[in-house]
Amino acid sequence: MSEQNSEQEIAEFASKLFDLARNGDITLVEYIKQGVSVDMVNQDGQSFVMLAAYNGHPELVKALAEVGADVNLLNDRNQSPLAGAIFKKEDAVIDALLEAGANPNAGTPNAVDTAKMFGREDLLGRFE
Repeated sequence: MSEQNSEQEIAEFASKLFDLARNGDITLVEYIKQGVSVDMVNQDGQSFVMLAAYNGHPELVKALAEVGADVNLLNDRNQSPLAGAIFKKEDAVIDALLEAGANPNAGTPNAVDTAKMFGREDLLGRFE
């Protein structure tokens, strides 16, 4: 196998993993248990947690946190999974992230500012 084919296979495998996160596919956790980095990021700095959170998959967010994912890992735009979940109005994901220890002050804009920006003052008491 040539080096080019090997690199292409690795890229395709990584793409498959990020698709699992986007789609909320819990089998992603099995790959992590087999050695895939739980905090791997794509070309935009999006982690598995970020993609699962942004796409509304609280069960996968919880499962990733349970295997050690950093729920505060910021993407290349300095955004947190929690702020993304607030933006997307994903209340079950917000709950999962807070239960896993998400920091409402991480990122720019952080979750506190995002909640205020999108009229989610109801969340502010949970951030203290």
